[in-house]
Amino acid sequence: MLKQGSNCWRIEPAVKASVVIDAQDYFRFARDAMLNARRRIMLVGWDFDARIALVDNDADEGPAQLGEFITWLADRNPELEFYLLRWDVGALKSLGRGSTALTVLNWMRRKGIHTRLDRHHPVGSSHHQKIVVIDDCFAFCGGIDMTGDRWDTRAHRDHDPGRRQPNGKPYQPWHDATTALQGPVAAALAELCRARWQRAGGKPIAPLDLACDYWPADLPVQFTDVDVAIARSVPEMPDQTPVREIEQLYVDQIAGAKHFIYAESQYFASRRVAEAIARRMEEPDGPEIVLINPETSDGWLQAVAMDSARARLFEAIRRRDPRGRFRIYHPYTAGGAPIYVHAKILIVDHCTVRVGSSNMNNRSMRLDTECDVVVDAAQPANAGVGDEIAALRNGLIAEHLGVAVETIAENIVKTGSIIATIEALRGHGKTLRPYRTPDLEAVEAWLADNEVLDPEGPGEMFESPARRGLFRNLWERVRN
Repeated sequence: MLKQGSNCWRIEPAVKASVVIDAQDYFRFARDAMLNARRRIMLVGWDFDARIALVDNDADEGPAQLGEFITWLADRNPELEFYLLRWDVGALKSLGRGSTALTVLNWMRRKGIHTRLDRHHPVGSSHHQKIVVIDDCFAFCGGIDMTGDRWDTRAHRDHDPGRRQPNGKPYQPWHDATTALQGPVAAALAELCRARWQRAGGKPIAPLDLACDYWPADLPVQFTDVDVAIARSVPEMPDQTPVREIEQLYVDQIAGAKHFIYAESQYFASRRVAEAIARRMEEPDGPEIVLINPETSDGWLQAVAMDSARARLFEAIRRRDPRGRFRIYHPYTAGGAPIYVHAKILIVDHCTVRVGSSNMNNRSMRLDTECDVVVDAAQPANAGVGDEIAALRNGLIAEHLGVAVETIAENIVKTGSIIATIEALRGHGKTLRPYRTPDLEAVEAWLADNEVLDPEGPGEMFESPARRGLFRNLWERVRN
């Protein structure tokens, strides 16, 4: 499955590795790990919000808010350096965020805190990676930004008082995921971050060679001494060769599945992913594929582009899926409120778990910078990880259905089907509901078919719509 130079960049050992679900745990674990840092903390993100609280205000050591915590760490340890790198366009959002400007000015006055806005990207592109690396030996890599509207628990309770913006305004339930990694794989992620820093105009940063055990005390270790693959998306630029490992990995994982694919993604709008799924649905013994999506995309512009594309692609697959083995579901709270799915997870059989920043949309494949990590049971060092991978999948389904994980495991064994298990257990309260194709207005359908708001790469940003679109391969086959 994993091929360096094709569907992944590097395969490196991890002494310890775990998947972290939802931001309450992630923020707490990240803060615990940063407390141990000796020399360097690198934060690479789509967005940061210095005002968010990483833990409750009764933290045992240091401030709870991210911005104050970074300042406190820098003051406590003069040898500790921070490198904060974020997407330049996204940084514009922070200008109206209360005290954020003062916090940034305070950081700039400190010798050990370095900040940069990364504008090394094509027009319309974003830097979407979400990575934290501590002393080049411990890292988080996944889909959770250290910004507002992200904190939530796995319970996704209605009206949770912790789910509020820094100004006190409540926001919708939010589901997300990242990974914690210790060992040489963290050093590889540090190399990726250092390269990003230099391309963004920063001075070269020397690698570190420190032995560490920064694993948070409360974080269960799911994988020990495993090999972890790193896959990337990097857009084409005059001074930059494109990298499409993430796209190839999606296609290869879908092609290689034997029984089940369980996936979570913010969007479903990638033509290449949809084509790979459709090919498997035509097979008489192809796998079941279950995708967990939010009910609708966040923001009207994304909803017009992404939700319309999802509807068109879903219908195209449905026509090639006579056995009904492809399903999309949306999660809801006990009170019936939609839970926004921001997690990017793909689990194949009992063999592979993948977590990262990439969505199943065109931008993530070729236009934005992305980073995913993968644990694959087929790697020689990873024998015996299948049970833990299955437990991760079952735990996620149990979270969404509001039932015990044992119930999920028993039903999958009994029915041999993830879809049958979900259908048997979903109902009222906290649950999953099946996707229903909406009626598309003519404008929305045109936007979706022509990928106006979700281009497949820099070259399509200004290409005539007549030369692109969700179904152009089909039209090309018809013409030829």
